[in-house]
Amino acid sequence: MKTDIPEGARAPMFWEAIVSLLSLVVGISVSIVIYGLDPQVPMLLGVVVASVVALRCGFSWKDIQSGMVNGIYNALPAMIILMIVGALIGVWILAGVVPTLIYYGLQILAPEIFLPACVIICAVTSLATGTSWGTTGTIGVALMGVGGGLGFPLPLVAGAVLSGAYFGDKMSPLSDTTNLAPAMAGTDLFTHIKHMSYTTGVSISITLVIEAVLGLKYSASGGDIERINSILTTLDSTFFINPVLFLPLFLVLFVSYKKMPAIPGIALGVIAGAICAAGLQGADYNAIASVAFGGYTSETGIGDVDSLLSRGGLDSMMYTISLIIVAMMFGGVMERTNQLRVIADKILAAAKSTGSLVVSTVLTGIGANLILCDQYMAIVMSARSYAEAYKERGLAPENLSRAVEDSATVTANLVPWNSGGAYQAATLGVATLAYLPFNFFCWISPLVTILFGVMGWTMWKIDDQQEAPEASVERNI
Repeated sequence: MKTDIPEGARAPMFWEAIVSLLSLVVGISVSIVIYGLDPQVPMLLGVVVASVVALRCGFSWKDIQSGMVNGIYNALPAMIILMIVGALIGVWILAGVVPTLIYYGLQILAPEIFLPACVIICAVTSLATGTSWGTTGTIGVALMGVGGGLGFPLPLVAGAVLSGAYFGDKMSPLSDTTNLAPAMAGTDLFTHIKHMSYTTGVSISITLVIEAVLGLKYSASGGDIERINSILTTLDSTFFINPVLFLPLFLVLFVSYKKMPAIPGIALGVIAGAICAAGLQGADYNAIASVAFGGYTSETGIGDVDSLLSRGGLDSMMYTISLIIVAMMFGGVMERTNQLRVIADKILAAAKSTGSLVVSTVLTGIGANLILCDQYMAIVMSARSYAEAYKERGLAPENLSRAVEDSATVTANLVPWNSGGAYQAATLGVATLAYLPFNFFCWISPLVTILFGVMGWTMWKIDDQQEAPEASVERNI
């Protein structure tokens, strides 16, 4: 994504851009690994270094500040969704929606099939609604509770939930990223989905095999009958449990399927939950407003239940929102002052073959997620950077859109300071680096795409009659 260089400024040199990047990566790594600190302050130092580099290149403070503000502006929808999802989780627990989903899930989902079932359930939900964020914020939260009750480690469950959610999101014609990638690459939606099916089919198949094996392994120690019965009894005595409490979930999924934007759709779920809390659980306005802001606190005396249900609330998302704001400040400066573009050009110059071009595209998508901290910016950046290179080599644009989706879309949630990673960690209650090794689909996908590129498998040649379609995309994360 190249931006205009104002008069009196110059393009940054490669080493200058690398200094900015290293200041972020090294600062975060040292703070987290060595000192166990939160990443916000070292990321602010990264913003300072990137700004100093920009000033050295002749950019004015007005340009730099504009980059920061635009970066934060791009993340505002994600931050609003985060706040509403926090309220949704708290209200749905108070209303008995989440406890009901856990209650029936513990009785239906056997331990030996639980992990692959998680993948399939979330994949179908995300495929139907086109939103990974909506899937994890509703079905995903319930499955985390079921998995905890069955005795599975929560990072393992989170990985299965995210694998299914991002498969469905990536393959759904309703998904914004699935529309954005071909629009930026210059192909049409259904050609893009068809071309993705080759690599995505391999990735999800490998994921399901791994989940099935892990499910058999953990089911030997998980699913203790006495523990499950204790959870069921406690839930039944604390909440009114009834299938009617599935309605708020079905409502959110239905409006998502009908393409209602995410913010009003999730807000509608909060309202439905509040009605259930008042009508079925006897909660008053004070209780509903309190859990919407501060989250639900379970005090049953049963540790398993209290750990599953003590969560949610708008306030619980403030840490994550602060992380996103600082991350987007850094990404905005890097984008506005062309520092990321310099790095991408250097990578592109080294791509001499079809395989290396695909590798470069994938690495740029992942790198953009690390630096720009937003999957939409990563998609646009990697697609625009390589569109001409693919065309010059006679490669159809769907090869580019596939490589972009198999990298930029699915790896955003693997970066702790990316809006995707921050959201999923806050929503599922598991740190990004904790679920990363178990989110098999999202790190297998880039590897499979690289393999297909290096081997030349399904690398379609350009059709001279093909014209780049125009498209507009609205975020539906």
